[in-house]
Amino acid sequence: MQVSWLRRLALLVGSMLVLSPAPAQMEVPELSHTLTRLAQPVAAPDFVIEDMDGEPHSLQDYRGKVVLINFWATWCPPCRREMPSLESLYQKFRDQPFAVLAVNQWESPDHVFSYMGDLSVFPTFPILFDRKSEVSEAFGVKGLPTSVVIDKQGRVVLRAIGGRDFAHPEIERTIRELVE
Repeated sequence: MQVSWLRRLALLVGSMLVLSPAPAQMEVPELSHTLTRLAQPVAAPDFVIEDMDGEPHSLQDYRGKVVLINFWATWCPPCRREMPSLESLYQKFRDQPFAVLAVNQWESPDHVFSYMGDLSVFPTFPILFDRKSEVSEAFGVKGLPTSVVIDKQGRVVLRAIGGRDFAHPEIERTIRELVE
């Protein structure tokens, strides 16, 4: 007797559910604390996108500051995990020539605002919306989260793909060196 493709798919999915560990049992990888230095800094592409209040932000407005841009989405588990450490880093350097810009991918301000209520700390840095992924494409983002660090001259000098603990002393030291 031949089993239909739909039945085979149901059996496969069912066996995967039985054999897969429950979400609570799955190992959650640690957030990294490394940033990769680009061999040759490249000019950061300028952009203008809006924040949660509809106010436009241009990268050009931040010239003369070190800027950490974090590309993220609420559905991305490592993005969610790193958000409090981004706030911690921002607070540590907020009185210096440093800025954090969190560029959300594809989601609406209302959706993101409701997500912010679930965080242990409400971000005080700008949350920007890249609804058509034009900014992420200009920066070569292939996966979330991705972070780039731009120096005071407007050049991308550091990059990180995957979740980061931005409150780690090594990242703080790296930012301090760029700010000074």
